[in-house]
Amino acid sequence: MNKKLIAGNWKMNGSLAANDALVRALVAGLRAQPACDVAVAVPAPYLAQVQALVAGSPLALGAQDVSQHEVGAYTGEISAAMLREFGVRYVLVGHSERRQYHGETDVHVAVKTQRALAAGITPIVCVGETLAEREAGQTEAVVRRQLAAVIHLNGHCISEVVVAYEPVWAIGTGKTASPEQAQQVHAVLRAQLAAASPRASTIRLLYGGSMNAANAAQLLAQPDIDGGLVGGASLKAADFQQIIAAAQ
Repeated sequence: MNKKLIAGNWKMNGSLAANDALVRALVAGLRAQPACDVAVAVPAPYLAQVQALVAGSPLALGAQDVSQHEVGAYTGEISAAMLREFGVRYVLVGHSERRQYHGETDVHVAVKTQRALAAGITPIVCVGETLAEREAGQTEAVVRRQLAAVIHLNGHCISEVVVAYEPVWAIGTGKTASPEQAQQVHAVLRAQLAAASPRASTIRLLYGGSMNAANAAQLLAQPDIDGGLVGGASLKAADFQQIIAAAQ
């Protein structure tokens, strides 16, 4: 069984004071050797602050995006090499909000994955369908297409990524895929990875989509759910700690 990973995605939230209180509470609540891996993906301006706060603790630092370019005249972009200088261990790639609001394509996501891997950062590759796609019976086709682009470009290195299934219709809406619905999609992703890598069983598959303290245990009990990508609940220390406890 894979060691579970609980990753918080702060999205565009936080302040110097709020971050300090939240991270100190999380670090204080984590044992020196927690039974699961824990990370927080923070807005880029706060990377230095949170890097200092998590130093020497089991809480890993994550970023929310990475440029598909290595260096150059790309105003506003942040390269993988820059993230690495701040001790970033994980980076979200292809989150549905990036795909929806910033026009990121499957190809962009595949290249960003490649850039992260080359820098020694673990990409958390996000896939997921919209409500319209689910109602049209296209869920499996959509997530397979999204993941196929990443597999095609990254080849055997696919074994080094984390994959997060985030049904778009469940993100921030309070709606959640049932444990059975989530497991069904995770099994499809696992099978697709198995066709591409002999190490597919070791690739961690996270569920994201309104995971919270109340539903985490049921979701994490599914055989192909190896952790969670947690949004709003990761901004509240007590809630996030309950999710971490459910993954122990």
